[in-house]
Amino acid sequence: MTAALLFSVAAHSQVQFGVKAGANLTDMKFNSSALNAENRTGFFAGPTVKFTLPIVGLNVDLSALYDQRELKVEEETFTSKNIMVPLNLRYSVGLGRKAAVFLFAGPQFGFNLSEDKDVKENMEEWRWKESNFSVNVGGGITISHVELFANYNVVIGKTSEFNFKDTFDALAEGTARANAWQVGMAFFF
Repeated sequence: MTAALLFSVAAHSQVQFGVKAGANLTDMKFNSSALNAENRTGFFAGPTVKFTLPIVGLNVDLSALYDQRELKVEEETFTSKNIMVPLNLRYSVGLGRKAAVFLFAGPQFGFNLSEDKDVKENMEEWRWKESNFSVNVGGGITISHVELFANYNVVIGKTSEFNFKDTFDALAEGTARANAWQVGMAFFF
C-alpha cells in the first residue's frame, strides 16, 4: 500500500530544470542612527529546479544563486557577495493552458563569499557574517517556459557588523541587515 502511494506521488510529480536571474535593490537597515546608507542595485543568477506536487496548484522551487548586493555608507561602498539557496513553496492558478499566476514564500540560506573591509587610516571596519538566514515573499506570472517574478527578501538577524568614524568624527558601531527588493526572470527547459 505504502509503495503504491509513493509510486503514485512520484508519477504525478513533475521536475523542471532552469536558470534564474534578476536584479536586487538593497534596503539596508542599521541599528545605529549615526549612519545613512544609499540603496544600490545588485544582481543574482544561477540554476533552479521546480517540483510540481501532486496537490493542484502547489509547487516547490529550489535554486543556488550567486547574489551580489551593494550599498554606499557615507563615502564608502560595500559589496556583499553570497551563494543564496532559496526554497520556496508556491501556489499557482492557471490562466489557460500555457499561463499561470503564482504566489510564493519560503526560507533562504546565504553563505558569504565577501571579504571584510578594513581601512585603518579612517578607522573603518565592516565585517560580513559567514552565513545568514532570510525569508522571501513574492509573486509572479508564468508564460510557457518563462517566469517573471518580484519579491521582498527579509533578513532574519544581521548580515554585518561595523565600527568606524562618521562624517562628524563620532565613532559609529552597530549591526546591519541587507534586505532587498528583487525582480527577476526564470527560464525552464
